Amino acid sequence: MARSSHSAHSQRLLSVGEKVRHALTEVLQRGEIRDPLLEKAVITVTEVRMANDLKLATAYVTVLGQDDAEPYVKALNDHARFIRGRLTPALRQMKYMPEVRFRIDTSFDNYARIDALLKSPEVARDLGDDDDDGERN
Repeated sequence: MARSSHSAHSQRLLSVGEKVRHALTEVLQRGEIRDPLLEKAVITVTEVRMANDLKLATAYVTVLGQDDAEPYVKALNDHARFIRGRLTPALRQMKYMPEVRFRIDTSFDNYARIDALLKSPEVARDLGDDDDDGERN
């Protein structure tokens, strides 16, 4: 019985997180934030994780074409109260409007590192040995 309750709770967090992600994306696309750094940036909200009480949203972002996303994330966090206010119309069905924190999404860096490892000569050699063994059997 506890599993279904936990599963339903997790589904709710995922669903609300996705709604917040869509609302954040719309706010960023409309260019409502008056900040020279953010106005010229292409920012993608890749994921939003909600706290259990739905009062805190952690938004993971990437900035296309930028090696250092830290200044952009700092600027987003500086404008978090303004952004929260702009989210209100899209999320009016929520009991509480979540506080939004922005973080750098490092998952793409991790994927690139794993991809580079898989393409390394050592791994390719090992994978080639497995294929050779499979053909012999």
